[in-house]
Amino acid sequence: MSNMPVITFRCPPLPYLVDASRRKYDIGEQHPSRSDLGVFELLYIRQGRLRIREEDRLWTVEAGQALLLHPQETRWSGGACLEPVEYELVQFQTAGAWEETAAGAEATLLGDHYTHTVRLPRLIDAPDADEAFRLLSESAADPGPDGFWLRQQRFSELLRLLEAACRESVPGAASTAVAEQAAAYMKRHFQDSVNNAELAEALGFHAVYIARCMVEIYGCTPQQFLLYYRLDRAKLLLLSTDWPMAQVAEACGFRQLPHFTRLFAAHAGMPPLKFRKRFTPADH
Repeated sequence: MSNMPVITFRCPPLPYLVDASRRKYDIGEQHPSRSDLGVFELLYIRQGRLRIREEDRLWTVEAGQALLLHPQETRWSGGACLEPVEYELVQFQTAGAWEETAAGAEATLLGDHYTHTVRLPRLIDAPDADEAFRLLSESAADPGPDGFWLRQQRFSELLRLLEAACRESVPGAASTAVAEQAAAYMKRHFQDSVNNAELAEALGFHAVYIARCMVEIYGCTPQQFLLYYRLDRAKLLLLSTDWPMAQVAEACGFRQLPHFTRLFAAHAGMPPLKFRKRFTPADH
């Protein structure tokens, strides 16, 4: 699917479920025309084949595939069904940033220390997500007090499965996966001295390749990512504890207080003690 456009979502905030249901068409029926719905639609075919037209593109969705339709595009039926069709219809929306890019084009939405980007091609081969779609449709009809949370959990799990299924087919997905693995490793070991050789051994990739992926996805090298993450952790500790500066520095992986103070001031625009006092009540 080298000519497949890709939709990218930045999370958080996570896309949220609007509705999910199972639908059927008999022979001769066709998908209705819709325009400017205001929600994303994800159609997963369980049985048969469904054809949908957008502008000058005709989508043919087979059993085990899902089609992602975005909110603004007008779509029409691609013709009457020639066989019985059973499908899951999932409608969702996002309050966060998203974009569609042409096949082979680089996304402009990137993750950072605390955010993630979900990249999904418009047409997805997703046979392993069959159970997730079924569970989501069942939970959508749950009127109980915990129904909202169950639906959102199952929808998030569905997105995770679809993203995992698409990693090999989406342009740039391999770089994203390596960069995210490296970032996760750095976060787990941020209190330790992690060098590039150790990172390469842990991930099973060459250090130069890991660095290239990190720069592509996060805009910084592994060591820069580690430094920024440590400094952000230090900000949280300065605001949430009364620990001495030396204790904060050590908890964030800095072995020498002067070194920590210098790096923090360069990063935050002020020394750590001043940063803490800025958010401390005057009568404290």
